[in-house]
Amino acid sequence: MRGIIIRWAILTVAIAAMFWIMQGRGITVEGGIMAMIGIAAVYGLVNAIIKPIVTLLTCPFVILTLGLFMLVINTLMLMLTGWIVPNMTVDGFWPAFWGSVIISIVSFILSTVISDN
Repeated sequence: MRGIIIRWAILTVAIAAMFWIMQGRGITVEGGIMAMIGIAAVYGLVNAIIKPIVTLLTCPFVILTLGLFMLVINTLMLMLTGWIVPNMTVDGFWPAFWGSVIISIVSFILSTVISDN
């Protein structure tokens, strides 16, 4: 249980960093920290439920591109989250692409610094 909360907190911080960097660049959110906590929950569920299915279906593309197609999958998951969450707006593929790259980088850095054990 503690690990899930730590991963959720890391994802929330990564999403907050993404919104701060992408502010005015195609991704907007209405609301404060509670909105970001909710967005992190929805994004986590989308990544836990839908992303494995999409990854399995697009496995040949992932293998053919040596994993770079995962960036496209992450972008689509962020766009789907923006479609599900009413107070988050994603204005196209490229803002979602750069937003997903930022989330991935910040999550990776925080995950290596903070242990979830």
